[in-house]
Amino acid sequence: LEQRDYEYMRSLYPDAAKRILPYVEEECDRSEGPCSMMYDEYPDRLQLRLMGNRIYGKVMDNERRFLENEGNEEAAGVEGQHRRKEPQNWLRDLIDVMLYQELYRRRSENRRMRQKYY
Repeated sequence: LEQRDYEYMRSLYPDAAKRILPYVEEECDRSEGPCSMMYDEYPDRLQLRLMGNRIYGKVMDNERRFLENEGNEEAAGVEGQHRRKEPQNWLRDLIDVMLYQELYRRRSENRRMRQKYY
């Protein structure tokens, strides 16, 4: 029931989030393992940032055209007008939120699996 609910909510994601999700899942799959930092009580902020950076890089390499079509030239790395203050990078923020949500889901599943055996 929880998995079905989770899948339904994911189906409601906006298009940009649906395109980013496979990159987030791939990075989590790559980082997963019995001694992975993702299962530490308090995951290391630097490691989380590095995971987000890898995802961001892959998204920018593969989804630039989509992002440009969405009208977000700054997030797509296109040079805009010079401004005194950097604009908020919504894409980077979205990736971080999706990464933390996926890590939370995997940590919860891991705890449930461990409880069944003890």
